[in-house]
Amino acid sequence: MKLSASILPIKVGRYSVVLSRDDADEIGVVEGDRIRISKGKATTSASVQIATGLIARGRIGIYQDVAEELEIQDGDEVEIYPVARPPSVEFIRKKLEGGKLSKEEIYEIIEDVVENNLTEIELTAFVLSNYLVGMDFDEIEWMTRAMIDTGETIEFEKGIVVDKHSIGGVPGNKVSLIIVPTVAAAGLLIPKTASRAITSASGTADTMEVLADVNLSVDEIKEITQKVGGVIAWGGATNIAPADDRIIRVENPLSIDPRPQLLASVMAKKGAVGARHVAIDIPVGSGAKLESVEEGRKLAGEFVELGRRLGLNLACAITNGSQPVGRTIGPALEAWEGLKALEEKKGSTSFLEKSLGLAGLIFELSGLSPNGYELAKEIFTSGRSLEKFREIISAQGGDGDVRSDEIPLGSERFSLESTVEGAVVDVINSRIVKIARLAGAPKDKGAGIYIHKKKGEVVKTGEPLITIYAEKSWKLSNAMEFAIENPPVIVSGMILERYPSYRMV
Repeated sequence: MKLSASILPIKVGRYSVVLSRDDADEIGVVEGDRIRISKGKATTSASVQIATGLIARGRIGIYQDVAEELEIQDGDEVEIYPVARPPSVEFIRKKLEGGKLSKEEIYEIIEDVVENNLTEIELTAFVLSNYLVGMDFDEIEWMTRAMIDTGETIEFEKGIVVDKHSIGGVPGNKVSLIIVPTVAAAGLLIPKTASRAITSASGTADTMEVLADVNLSVDEIKEITQKVGGVIAWGGATNIAPADDRIIRVENPLSIDPRPQLLASVMAKKGAVGARHVAIDIPVGSGAKLESVEEGRKLAGEFVELGRRLGLNLACAITNGSQPVGRTIGPALEAWEGLKALEEKKGSTSFLEKSLGLAGLIFELSGLSPNGYELAKEIFTSGRSLEKFREIISAQGGDGDVRSDEIPLGSERFSLESTVEGAVVDVINSRIVKIARLAGAPKDKGAGIYIHKKKGEVVKTGEPLITIYAEKSWKLSNAMEFAIENPPVIVSGMILERYPSYRMV
């Protein structure tokens, strides 16, 4: 059936189209059924929404997601036809009922995820099956390989390719700004693909974007890595492990991160960029994804086993995730702190020790040095890390001569001061993130938080605990109100809450 396109300028985060009731009846589809939509040789699957009055008969409403995928313009003629439910839906049912999937069944599921052949409900069922039932290591290995094989990959003809990854969950984790140039300065290749923030205040890609272009293609990532040794790019701009991005889109509103998907997601992206030596950062502690060292060790063992199966030389570092890394949260603030540390060859202990420790782990894995930390520290303190970082910024289209004090920060500011004298006993990660996001991060690059006092540090009455940065006054007001009612930095002796809240007269 041929219809004329009406572009709906909305991104809904899934592949859907809108039909009139008459056209839906004519081709025999109901709400939620799937169709194949084609323009020339370009084709994709989409689920059907039916609207009365919004779309005229003979036209099809196409959301921006599909329009961009197929390069459809308003008024273009497209062809649609109904498609049957794919066999992979039965494989998902099998997993929900506790069965073990074969390699072929997993490959078919992942291929259908990439081709948008699964509806949002079916993809959600797949994610929930892994959350509720789980997978054994055979299934996780097959899913990882399927994610790699259904996307773009990078192969380097020469050089030792390494990579690092964090499982996330800790605000201010800007360590890639130190690790990537330090590792590249030692002569290794590190094509770092990073994520943007989903629920955090800044992803590594958001932070690097303050300094340079991160929307790089696979060819550009390879070219820049070969030229200067390293890159920090947004993985979402590539077609590397595309199934992972679609799965994450379902996980986010559910606030779940099934262990099989976590393992496959990380390892697929490392394998796809040609890495052979990989360091994994696993933060643990109150407020992190994993609460205890024991949980961290268990996950580390699973990463090592999956790495062995995939032929990757891998080691994990279990790190302190009970408070933010460094003192800044938010894209521009984190870029400022990272560049300032490189310029001055010093900085927050939690930031530098973690960065140099992970870089050192990569050096040891690759056989470059038996004492990786000392080599990383020497490269950093010599200024070679800064020099290499400037090369990377330039290669990615940024100003390689930029200085930290030239990075624009939010002009609207408020400092939350301590009402008591004592020592900091806790920094609550979730509140730090909430305040930074209320202030406008990550969308407003200059928004975020500077933490003046961290755990164990002495505070006097009236001293600032945090400073909130914002680009808009109304966002600063929202962040201020939440911060005052929900203190993110807890000082010994501080009254946390009054109960009952009313006063007797």
